Amino acid sequence: VQLQASGGGLVQAGGSLRLPCAASERTFRYYAMGWFRQAPGKEREFVAAITWSGGRTYDTDSVKGRFTISRDNAKNTVYLQMNSLKPEDTAVYFCAARTSSRVGSSGDDYNYWGQGTQVTVSS
Repeated sequence: VQLQASGGGLVQAGGSLRLPCAASERTFRYYAMGWFRQAPGKEREFVAAITWSGGRTYDTDSVKGRFTISRDNAKNTVYLQMNSLKPEDTAVYFCAARTSSRVGSSGDDYNYWGQGTQVTVSS
């Protein structure tokens, strides 16, 4: 499965961005999906995940109430809607696919990764 993340850019604090991640195969619809991010000089961290059906979502405390993960299996795409962005959200954002219906919060849980898209939030 190839994953293509896009939608990153430069935004002012308080602004919004939506990151789509398109998958190359229809088997995407059977996979749990996740978003991770890595800021300069920091380790990669879990942001959000969604089950194969979209019925359950999970996100890390630092983005609760601001970020929403969703998916459209008909379009083989998962989204990360980011609102009320803060400078500390600045990072490269990666989408990842897990060949399981269950989500995970560790990078080791995921089998396929996109190339990343840069999000920069200015103060």
